[in-house]
Amino acid sequence: MKFIRFLDQKNDIRFGVLEGTRIQLLDRTFLDSQRQLTNQWAELKEVRILAPVEPSKVVCVGLNYSLHVEEIKQSLHLKEKDSSAPNDPVIFLKPQTSVIGPEDNVIYPKISQRVDFEAELAIVIGKTIKGVNEGEAFDAILGYTCANDVTARDLQQKDGQWTRGKSFDTFCPLGPWVATDVDPSNLDIQLSLNGEIKQSSNTKYFMASVPKLVSFISQVMTLFPGDVVLTGTPEGVGPMQPGDEVVVKIPAIGELHNRIIAE
Repeated sequence: MKFIRFLDQKNDIRFGVLEGTRIQLLDRTFLDSQRQLTNQWAELKEVRILAPVEPSKVVCVGLNYSLHVEEIKQSLHLKEKDSSAPNDPVIFLKPQTSVIGPEDNVIYPKISQRVDFEAELAIVIGKTIKGVNEGEAFDAILGYTCANDVTARDLQQKDGQWTRGKSFDTFCPLGPWVATDVDPSNLDIQLSLNGEIKQSSNTKYFMASVPKLVSFISQVMTLFPGDVVLTGTPEGVGPMQPGDEVVVKIPAIGELHNRIIAE
């Protein structure tokens, strides 16, 4: 099943289930367990797709692919003792204001000289959880979507921590919808820049699995329906420029298209 959030022709926010090129409308948000399908339909080509959720927080995982650990070590000039794969997941936050949807523009901030793409699988939480085990964590997941963890790499390097470089408005594209019937442990993930493939990997190379990540995060903070967990990016990250078009593709889910514009 693919849950979609969109603007209809009256500019009202609606929720539905995507079936081919048509959307069957729901009577309320798909985050509500009491949701019901209606007999109303909309054509996908006639609506504006929005970010699938408005999370209270986006919890991000860094360094979850071993090959990416090596490249980030070089880009941030980390010392050898500081650059080994972490024993526990490395987590940080992006604010709600960073979230945008498909076809929205990523704004390249004036104060940065290098803004990078990072293709990621995003987890969408479906139930309120705190301090759960891995089995309970897996049961609390509604589904998955595509994400781009946009990063001002020069500011990340300058600050020595990740908040500023990761948190600019528009730095968290999500979409195009939430897919529920996928196996998160074996998903191809790819990113192309202006049609050229820059990242290509599979979630089977995760160092920490999806249920482990959600369980780990839930030991720290309460996760609410609609919250998003970004699971880390594979190797191949690189810079973008104003005018570029970036596409994150997870075939079992869909494609997330965004363009980069100058501030």
